[in-house]
Amino acid sequence: MTILEEIIINKRQEVEALKKQFTYADLEKRELFGRKVLSFKEFLLNRSGVIAEFKRKSPSKGIINATADVVETTRAYAAAGASALSVLTDEKFFGGSDENLIKARKANEIPVLRKDFMIDEFQIVEAKSMGADIILLIASNLEIEACKKLAKFAKTLGLNVLLEVHNKEELKFISEFIDAVGVNNRNLNTFTVDVQTSLNLVKEIPNEFLKISESGIYKPETIKQLKAAGFQGFLIGENFMRESNPGETCKKFIDSIKE
Repeated sequence: MTILEEIIINKRQEVEALKKQFTYADLEKRELFGRKVLSFKEFLLNRSGVIAEFKRKSPSKGIINATADVVETTRAYAAAGASALSVLTDEKFFGGSDENLIKARKANEIPVLRKDFMIDEFQIVEAKSMGADIILLIASNLEIEACKKLAKFAKTLGLNVLLEVHNKEELKFISEFIDAVGVNNRNLNTFTVDVQTSLNLVKEIPNEFLKISESGIYKPETIKQLKAAGFQGFLIGENFMRESNPGETCKKFIDSIKE
């Protein structure tokens, strides 16, 4: 069994347990459910393009940063010019939490992506109740019709939808309910990383969608290369989070892009 398969089995169990605890009506009553969703496109195109991630650990690297404060770090990301925040909510495999996303949302005025393995409409309502502006749908976790259905449902709630792909075959998952296509340079089965994955796929993504490159971006020069190829957004987590001061690292990185 691959790590990804293990994650999805665990996620199904988590979602079923949550459905026994809460109803959709319970989620809709939460404080942040009714807030106005921010436009992913507007912030992505008018700021640095960097989507700065708050991630404590990963299956491939183990603990990345166990001590960073989510409010301090995400505020620093936003002040540095990040276009959006990505906050992990998967606890078992990535050390994330719903609480981290809620804290990041309340502390910032830029879009927030709920970074998790979304397989059920319940999770999308839950994401909105946490104050997320963007949800992630990972093609390799889903069937094409299921992905389209989830994306369509997310749009009924006003949420932005980021579709993550890993190869040309997964571009079939693109639908009219998607706002952005993210190419993950990390193979989710082996967890190896190669930015060439993005460069190989960029021309295959229709131009009406925002184009995001994810994972393995460590140098400003890589951003310049990806921008020249046609990408508008760049999801960066480990590069910032592995440092003792992720916010300061993010600022230096974004400043160097501007230069």
